[in-house]
Amino acid sequence: MESAKLAASEIEELEKTAKELRRKSLELIYRAGSGHPGGSLSAADIVAALYFGVLRYNPKDPKDPARDRFILSKGHCTALLYCALARAGYFDESDLADYRRIDSKLFLSGHPHPKTPGVEIATGSLGQGLSVGHGIALASRLDGLDYRVYVLMGDGEVQEGQVWEAAMSAVKFKSNNLVAIIDYNKVCQDNLTRDLKDLEPLEDKWRAFGWDVMRIDGHDMGQILDALRAPPHPEKPRMIVADTVKGKGVSFMEGKPSWHGVAPSEEEYKKALKELE
Repeated sequence: MESAKLAASEIEELEKTAKELRRKSLELIYRAGSGHPGGSLSAADIVAALYFGVLRYNPKDPKDPARDRFILSKGHCTALLYCALARAGYFDESDLADYRRIDSKLFLSGHPHPKTPGVEIATGSLGQGLSVGHGIALASRLDGLDYRVYVLMGDGEVQEGQVWEAAMSAVKFKSNNLVAIIDYNKVCQDNLTRDLKDLEPLEDKWRAFGWDVMRIDGHDMGQILDALRAPPHPEKPRMIVADTVKGKGVSFMEGKPSWHGVAPSEEEYKKALKELE
């Protein structure tokens, strides 16, 4: 019973954290006058679980060799990433005021920059993150370290051919310390994913490529934690297909391609914050 209470308490705390990340991400985008709210909101539960329930890291030593690695392959959702990094202690929350400013001393740009504390690689050219993640996973074996590599991908990104080259390579080299997560919100920049290149049957595709596959509700914190904390497969990389909602938590943004990469007006921002209270 005590462990059940602890689990419930942790889930509740992470759900609160995810909601705070949503609010803060929207604030950054609103104040900058640009950014990507839809995908930041859809991935907030996953990022909250990773940074505050799963990843091993030391914000005082961002290059600690033993750290787990996280790659935001869907690199346009930096508002969410920077809010998580600030909350995790990599830099002060006041630095977030420089989001998307050309003179940002921490390089808090529209896509991740490796000069930002806590950022592993530059991303945003979609389709590259899984390849890099696999390379880092191989490096752990060469260095004799036991860290895990987590790559968060967008569903539109999975339409890129390089993703499937990486998928084959990771299986070939039995990179079982590699965990990929697809933020499967089913909405791309200007259309529904299925109307561009339908990804289904998505689980079957990854299994056919030799991955250990899980499918979860990407807004159910218990399911997210269970999937991320599951022991590694003896020799297969893991794919977590997380069903999510683009713009999650803000009714007028949910499921709308038009909210992929546009900042809310003052009125829209206030309405969104009220819904996220």
